Amino acid sequence: MVSPPVNAELPISARTVASEPRPGANAPLSGTAEELGKATVGNVRCADAYVTAENVNVYYGDNHAIKNVTLEIGRSQVIALIGPSGCGKSTFLRCLNRMNDTIESARVSGTIRLGGQDIYSRELDPVALRARIGMVFQKPNPFPKSIYDNVAYGPRIHGLAADRAELDDIVHRSLERAGLLKEVKDRLDEPGTGLSGGQQQRLCIARTIAVNPEVILMDEPCSALDPIATARIEDLIDELSQNFSIVIVTHSMQQAARVSQRVAYFHLGYLVEVDETDRIFTNPRHKLTEDYITGRIG
Repeated sequence: MVSPPVNAELPISARTVASEPRPGANAPLSGTAEELGKATVGNVRCADAYVTAENVNVYYGDNHAIKNVTLEIGRSQVIALIGPSGCGKSTFLRCLNRMNDTIESARVSGTIRLGGQDIYSRELDPVALRARIGMVFQKPNPFPKSIYDNVAYGPRIHGLAADRAELDDIVHRSLERAGLLKEVKDRLDEPGTGLSGGQQQRLCIARTIAVNPEVILMDEPCSALDPIATARIEDLIDELSQNFSIVIVTHSMQQAARVSQRVAYFHLGYLVEVDETDRIFTNPRHKLTEDYITGRIG
């Protein structure tokens, strides 16, 4: 896991790329996102890619929200999607498990593959896909059920447990992997909505991993949490990345630096730059990326 930037109380400003000379570094590329959006700088390819997006475009009616994005996501890797509000991060995230299918005006073009399989194929059931690519939302959304039933819901509908003993095992293992079992093991019959915000988010993560997904998508999972709960979720992301590919949308530059191995910067619907996390935060190749992480835009 990448160490957090030094002087983390600052908004990644003079200590990084813009205000101090970088011996031997090339000047960042300039130009607008529109001018360079078709030629994303950095490494869109990665070793051991498991999710591949090729020339993805998303339209909401006449609004062209995502523009010709190509990006690969590796196995057991955390990639952070950063950029100003409305730049397309969450829209792209929702493409990866076909959540945009639920929006009547949405239209997606291009190709997205999971383990080599086209996820937009007519032969692929979106419900089955979402068991393989789980989603954790910005606001914790436990079902109005018991803690136990929240976690057991997915395994039940997907027929992953042969009997109650096997279901109990899945629930307990999922809660343990989410770092929640010790806190709730004596009250599994109590409502999940009665937990604290941080506990509810870990419950939602337990619910997601209970169906043994291959990829976990996280849309600003800590934005509604206090610093202590955020630290627990970040530690959990680090642990889960040993077994899952994780894509996280975040507005926190410090969080992106702490949890990810790669960072992708979006601007006005374009993927402007993608690279290893330390490279993005210390020596970005594009001026738009530099301006964002130093607080000039966003």
